[in-house]
Amino acid sequence: MFVGPVFTRQATIAPRRAWFYAAPTLFVAALFGIVLTSWQLLIGSQRVENLGDLAWFGATVTQILAPLQLAVAMPFSALLVASAVALEKDRKTLELLLMTNLSNSELVLGKLLAGMLTVVMVVVAAVPLMMLVALMGGVSIGQILRIEGVTLASALVAGSLGSTIALWREKTFQALAMTALVIVLWFVGWEIVAAGAVGERLAGIPMETWAVAMSPWRAIQAAAQPVFDASRSGGFWQGPVGWYGIAAVAASVLLNALAIARVRIWNPTREIQLAESDDSPTATASVHRAPGKVREVWNNPILWREVRTRAYGKKVLIIRLAYWVVFAVSVAALVTTTNLDGGEHRAASTAAQSITALLVVSLILLNAAAVTALTSERDSRALDLLLVTDLSPKEIVFGKLLGAFYTAKEMVLLPLALFGYLLYAGILPTEKFVFLVGGWVVMTTFAATLGLHAGMTYANSRTAVATSIGTLLFLFLGVATCMRMMLAFSNSFEYQLTSFLGFIAGGGIGLFVALGWRNPSQAIFWASILLPFATFFVITSFLIGDFDRVFLVTVAAYGFATTAMLVPAVSEFDVALGRTVLKEE
Repeated sequence: MFVGPVFTRQATIAPRRAWFYAAPTLFVAALFGIVLTSWQLLIGSQRVENLGDLAWFGATVTQILAPLQLAVAMPFSALLVASAVALEKDRKTLELLLMTNLSNSELVLGKLLAGMLTVVMVVVAAVPLMMLVALMGGVSIGQILRIEGVTLASALVAGSLGSTIALWREKTFQALAMTALVIVLWFVGWEIVAAGAVGERLAGIPMETWAVAMSPWRAIQAAAQPVFDASRSGGFWQGPVGWYGIAAVAASVLLNALAIARVRIWNPTREIQLAESDDSPTATASVHRAPGKVREVWNNPILWREVRTRAYGKKVLIIRLAYWVVFAVSVAALVTTTNLDGGEHRAASTAAQSITALLVVSLILLNAAAVTALTSERDSRALDLLLVTDLSPKEIVFGKLLGAFYTAKEMVLLPLALFGYLLYAGILPTEKFVFLVGGWVVMTTFAATLGLHAGMTYANSRTAVATSIGTLLFLFLGVATCMRMMLAFSNSFEYQLTSFLGFIAGGGIGLFVALGWRNPSQAIFWASILLPFATFFVITSFLIGDFDRVFLVTVAAYGFATTAMLVPAVSEFDVALGRTVLKEE
């Protein structure tokens, strides 16, 4: 095929796996469930007497499904492509590919399209459902084409970004973290531009139009809006949405061109290249022996290695600097958009919208640090050496867990500092500040433990990373979608419990499959069943302003889920990782 044997192999093997068909099936089923739930909320509150009601329903549901589809396609495209490339590096197989007669373009484009294959299948599978929604009215075929075009273009940019960064960076955590930070900076930066922070116009064009042409979030919202001008109702390449499509394709071409030009310069790493180019004993010894004086190791050598050595790569400082940039941009958005004289409720609402992206990416980076702490050891065969030592399960588990917190300490502490600023500025009262800090501590512990649990449960590193980060992403997307549906159909609030039971049950089953299918336990089973119910209760309590219950239920539910994963991680560590201890009776 035109992209070479790397993609050909993936395209041949992928259809043989059940997940290749299960992923689009489950995604379309979830979207169909959202449509049915929205319909039940509509007919439960009023009678449908004319075509206008159906048209309003179709338009409203489309504006819910379109951002959800984008929110699934972009992060998973970046995640799957970046993890696929990073896995080749961790297993030292990328060097073998570079030694073959594969051209740079065949290697780069092959890995990119191979990693995006599942995402493309998911997006294409959703097209028939979107067409069925269009039959109700309020949605045109042109809108559907624009939505799918923006989604695929955004997925291509995200995948190209993940591929380029993974080929550049030396560790999986660095690739995932840099990709996530750039995407968040992309979203938040153009939101600031749209708010008018840098001016109202540029080259005579309003900044909101520029934001639509450059931001995937703004573009998908514009694509989902009806076009009343018949002259361009069917043209995707017209208006700001069309400009975004051109900009996205151009950005993808530039990223892949950079990766193609530099792939054999970035890989293998510069240290190995220098050692191979110098036959002197000093150069060879620098690769195999740590220079300098001997350092004293702590009582927990795992934690010492995570904290005192470069376990996450020699250039992890770049990740921290990038996070500082994202944090500064989020604070700038907060300062720009928050009106302290507009009332406590309005200020708190605006502040929450400004820092949501920062909190989400912080949890994802902490989760990525925890899961890659084990997967990188397994891929480099270092985990086998740890398992034959006399290290106890507690030393390994808590060493890795605390090491992940140390590596991602900026992601944990800077949001706490931001909460303190909101308290000092009078945006948050003391009671809500305590709730926010307590909830943040619980959620960070849950995210780190989830990553460690996935790293122990799944032997395949790519599966472990996708399951761990994917679980968090679906949690955030589920909460955001439920809240948007409740607000869109706010006049039918009393019917929501019955309508959402299917989603709650499906979420519980999916959570148990992700967390406890391979190593089941009663605690994980009950945590998987209860967590979706608790999350739904938290959402409804938040919308009615009962923050006391929000805090208590969040701490209880996610604290129990964290304990359910952490206790087996310590007590059944030997069984989970193959170091079975035989006890004589």
